[in-house]
Amino acid sequence: MSDFDRNYAAARRSVGADRAVAIDQGLRAYMIRIYNYMAMGVALTGVVSWFTYQAAVVTNANGAIVGMTSFGQAIFSGPAVLVLFLGTLGLVFLISWRINSLAPSTAFALFMLYAALLGLMLSSVFLTYTGASIARVFFISAASFGALSLYGYTTQRDLSAMGSFLVMGLIGLMIAMLVNLFLKSTGLDFVISAAGVLIFAGLTAWDTQKIKEMYDPMEDGTVVGRKAVMGALTLYLDFINLFLMLLRL
Repeated sequence: MSDFDRNYAAARRSVGADRAVAIDQGLRAYMIRIYNYMAMGVALTGVVSWFTYQAAVVTNANGAIVGMTSFGQAIFSGPAVLVLFLGTLGLVFLISWRINSLAPSTAFALFMLYAALLGLMLSSVFLTYTGASIARVFFISAASFGALSLYGYTTQRDLSAMGSFLVMGLIGLMIAMLVNLFLKSTGLDFVISAAGVLIFAGLTAWDTQKIKEMYDPMEDGTVVGRKAVMGALTLYLDFINLFLMLLRL
């Protein structure tokens, strides 16, 4: 009987170990899927931004901007900017509110549409900053994002308390940005940019931990697919905002 008990216990441990390995592999595949979706969104935004800028400006032999094409005058005008802003904002709300009823392929297509429209809207950064500055800040943002997301994935510390303060900070940041549209204070603009970097750096780690904890190995492929799109959208927004805040600095 004692031999039977030892064998049974060993078998139970083996089953538990196998289950833990299966869950770990499933979580790893789930996170890789999210990062791949996010990377595709960032790449699409960058490509659309660059080609939009190229189609919008007229340059001389030295590469200096000497004017705008008719497309550029239209895309960078007030009404077009407002339409793009409202369109991208509406898509974010649509994906977030309807994610539980959307097919994963539809949710992913809407995410890609959002990334493309945001690329149109962000093409104006090429009018303000040099290509070298944009490339340098992009790689700094990518390295920072990778380190922060890795921390959020691996840390055993519960970041939920920090997340509450970050959300409040984000709301305060948005209010300050609206106020500065009228004040046009360079000092306040610097404070906003510095605070924005800290807020989105913290959100990257917090969101990564939250996305990791949302994984459930018992859910079917449809639910996991929806969660993957939402996770990718969340991390995409963290990265884009971190990049923009660093660029402002």
